[in-house]
Amino acid sequence: MDEQAAVRFLTNLLGIYSPSGKEQDIANFLALEMKRMGFEVGIDMIGNVIGVVGEGEPVILLCGHMDTVAGHMPLRIEEGKIYARGAVDAKGPLASMVMAALEASKEPNFKGKILVASVVEEEATSKGVRHLITQGIKADYAIFGEPSGVENITIGYKGQIQLKIVVKTETGHSSTPWLYDNALEKAYQLWETIKAACTYPSIEPQETPFTAITACLVRMIGGRGNSVIPFEAEMNLDVRVPIQFTTTQVYDKMMKIIANYQKVHPNVNVKASVLDTVEPFEANKSLPLVHVMSSAVRKVLNQPATLLRKTGTGDMNILGNSMNLPIVTYGPGDSHLDHTLDEHIKISDYLNAIQIYKETIIKISELHNSKAGIK
Repeated sequence: MDEQAAVRFLTNLLGIYSPSGKEQDIANFLALEMKRMGFEVGIDMIGNVIGVVGEGEPVILLCGHMDTVAGHMPLRIEEGKIYARGAVDAKGPLASMVMAALEASKEPNFKGKILVASVVEEEATSKGVRHLITQGIKADYAIFGEPSGVENITIGYKGQIQLKIVVKTETGHSSTPWLYDNALEKAYQLWETIKAACTYPSIEPQETPFTAITACLVRMIGGRGNSVIPFEAEMNLDVRVPIQFTTTQVYDKMMKIIANYQKVHPNVNVKASVLDTVEPFEANKSLPLVHVMSSAVRKVLNQPATLLRKTGTGDMNILGNSMNLPIVTYGPGDSHLDHTLDEHIKISDYLNAIQIYKETIIKISELHNSKAGIK
């Protein structure tokens, strides 16, 4: 592998600012570069870039996202690290997959087709991966490119409910606050009630961050003027759903909490609506894909892989719950650096990840073809 070319490719990706909804420039760059590398490339109607190399079976989907959260960071390289928005989340993993697909396709013992999907709006709406599903994308195996740490493989993510709650009360002059309920105060009181019911750690002995229901208040607005008691307040909650529940079950729990609150406060009107949901997902750790990637980590790094179950939510949830195929998430980078001003990736981790992806692609194709596609 030409390591300088691989680093240059990642650096060029990081040099293009691509917050969610503004991925056109990076999509055009990716399409041109991948065509130059030898991929068959197309850009679909919503802006996803799909590159294909190889032919036949198995079909291996490598899916990453080219958007980032908003907030430009100056790109710099210092002491073997590349600092930039998206270095970890998730242009580092995406670049690794592109380079690995190219390298694997050149190997004489590789048989199969590799689809590299660079999707849009993962950080916002997951519009890109949802579109792939509606268009009927087919694969035998899938790997999502997200920062797991070069020595780790992510097999599980919690689900998510984005919940909007509107609280309304009667109003009056702010000089007589004892006469009226304050919608902002009542909304926060309701939040405190929900928070108390979703506190981690609780007294449950088997509870872990992955198995706990958690809720986070991410936004609250209300009030119309300095002399008016707030009569409407709106808050948004990010509720994370563990693998033992569905989003419907957890939503029902939230509604019971709200209903009990309204019984105690009959003059307060509360309406809840769901903005989006993603079901939790966990891959079976006995899957050959998991074993093959674990072996690749051991071979390249000379250390065992660690399987992770994360408290976040990823596009793997959406595809894994929609298609019956072996799937994991993997990628270089420390996920604790996601969205931070210190976001950076070690060049050595990036290059090692390319080799791990490559080894996984080749070995899973050999296993598929030698054992009639056992999954």
